[in-house]
Amino acid sequence: MDAILKPIGKTTDNDTSGRAVERPSREEAEAAVRTLLAWMGDDPDREGLVDTPARVVKAYGEIFGGYFEDPADHLKRTFEEVGGYEDIILVRDIPFNSHCEHHVLPFVGVAHIAYYPSSGVVGLSKIARVVDIFARRLQTQENLTAQIVSAIDEHLSPRGTAVMIEAEHQCMSMRGIRKQGVSTITTQFTGVFQDDPAEQVRFMTLVRGGR
Repeated sequence: MDAILKPIGKTTDNDTSGRAVERPSREEAEAAVRTLLAWMGDDPDREGLVDTPARVVKAYGEIFGGYFEDPADHLKRTFEEVGGYEDIILVRDIPFNSHCEHHVLPFVGVAHIAYYPSSGVVGLSKIARVVDIFARRLQTQENLTAQIVSAIDEHLSPRGTAVMIEAEHQCMSMRGIRKQGVSTITTQFTGVFQDDPAEQVRFMTLVRGGR
């Protein structure tokens, strides 16, 4: 039975991924994998591949599960009893795996996220969950960075947010130019981080500290 697939959770103002699309059935998805296996030059009916379509569809359900999660569910609960703490909060080196939307190949890296709380703070693990929600969708690194910033700003209303992502893209290392070990860095700042270059320097210093 077909379903309507509608990714949830606000991303960015110019993002259109929230529109409803018709979702193929599991059987149709498995048939598509069989077609790709045959196109690659292999026999989908041989012993080693006969169950591969079902495995791939099951794996994709996990790898791209972020389409069915809303970051608001993890950011809506904040804690105000923090002893008057109002300084920077940084969660550094959050590992993630994502897939580029151009070649559906992995890009792997770490995210560094900081914010200045306004009225309350969120559990530290929730920041990492937000990264996973957006990473487990087809992405570009630039869009992933912007989506994380947008979610934190919308749901926590901090005085400022800073996000830096460092990643290696297999669409660059496995194909095309085939350059190994090349990393890409993206950053985005809002609020006090955007207004005050000294805050950006502080963020970068904390991220690089101890390395």
